[in-house]
Amino acid sequence: MSQTGPAAASIRPATAADAATIRDLTRAAYARWVPLIGREPMPMTADYERAVREHRIDLLLVDGRPVALVEMIDEGDHLLIENVAVDPAMQGRGYGRRLLDHAETVASALGHREMRLYTNKAFAANVRLYQRHGYVVDREEPFMEGFTVYMSKALPVNAE
Repeated sequence: MSQTGPAAASIRPATAADAATIRDLTRAAYARWVPLIGREPMPMTADYERAVREHRIDLLLVDGRPVALVEMIDEGDHLLIENVAVDPAMQGRGYGRRLLDHAETVASALGHREMRLYTNKAFAANVRLYQRHGYVVDREEPFMEGFTVYMSKALPVNAE
């Protein structure tokens, strides 16, 4: 029996050669939301050739195969999670939570004391996941016939 939980996974930085994989993984992960909001969510339409150059995207691999990713943007005073995507066949195994933890480690290494992210209010399961992970709702704003929920999380100060 192979190990399929988060401990079996490894994380590596994405490269330009991973852009198509990132796009395909993101499209698959977000496809379930299309019927709910009546359009493709923004991550499904992003330019990942550009994103992999301008943002930090880390891939989570299981048995050497990318199954999840986190896209992060260093905003100077905080780290913004732009996108978390998990292959639908691999959801429910803790990979999204592991990537949230990974992003916090990245933020701490950059000296940031705050994480931020945003999601569609209609993606209630995602909002609950982020809240269980310690994020709080800062505000909601109208966007394309729906609402964007802006969330943040304070990171502990490292004692040295």
